[in-house]
Amino acid sequence: MSLGHDVGVWNRNSTKASPLVNAGAKLFTSPAELVGGCEATIVMLLDDTATEAVYRGPNGILTSELAGKLLIDMSTVRPDTMKSIGTSVTQKGAAFVECPVGGSTGPAKEGKLFGLVGGTKTDVTRATPILEQLCRRMEHVGALGSGATLKLAVNLPLLVYWQALGEALAICKPLNLPADRLIDILSDTSGAPAAMKARGASIAKALGGQPMSEAAFGLSAAKKDLATAIQFAASIHAELPVAASAHACFEEAEAAGLGEADATAATIRWAQRRAASS
Repeated sequence: MSLGHDVGVWNRNSTKASPLVNAGAKLFTSPAELVGGCEATIVMLLDDTATEAVYRGPNGILTSELAGKLLIDMSTVRPDTMKSIGTSVTQKGAAFVECPVGGSTGPAKEGKLFGLVGGTKTDVTRATPILEQLCRRMEHVGALGSGATLKLAVNLPLLVYWQALGEALAICKPLNLPADRLIDILSDTSGAPAAMKARGASIAKALGGQPMSEAAFGLSAAKKDLATAIQFAASIHAELPVAASAHACFEEAEAAGLGEADATAATIRWAQRRAASS
């Protein structure tokens, strides 16, 4: 891959920007400098705290001259955070579109993400040529904050499933079936999500004692998304008891040192944890 200097990059950890810099992208020293030097900027941050810091902190995006710029934020954060940040950006004369995405690293590399878009029709139209290169499907679901809301809803059932799968494997222990056969059976049922097609084989290998494959979606990030959904639900007087239980299990897995592993490590840990206590 070769990039021209019309592509810029910034990361809080400059080492993570190295592959793009080595491919020819220009490294900027701050978010403000990056946005000032680019017509359009894509932002993807870990959580609400990082978002507030990158936009509102010293040399943050909002300290830059934004008139005429386009910002596309693909972070998974609270809807009220996305709405607040977007409003501040547009008040400075920029176009702002939120587009949190469904899909892990594999679909991202192939430009096959599912974009959940929020913003005005005018701003979304401007952002569409860029988003079409990243997404196999885009859904403009409403004003700012709408995309963030739907992204939390999309992630929640899958993350709960990884915990539920670990529990299903725990009760299957007396069957003494090979891990690959058991995962194959469970994958071919109405309860299995589409993600099992991509992650099932690696789960089976890990259950069989092999090292886990590279993380497609980290366990700590998954725990954060569950916590964000629970917090947002509380703000609108909704209750998520199943998500809260799954979140506690993800917290336990993170405390056991699995934060950097794939989210499916929660599945494997629970199955093995139950087996170890039997």
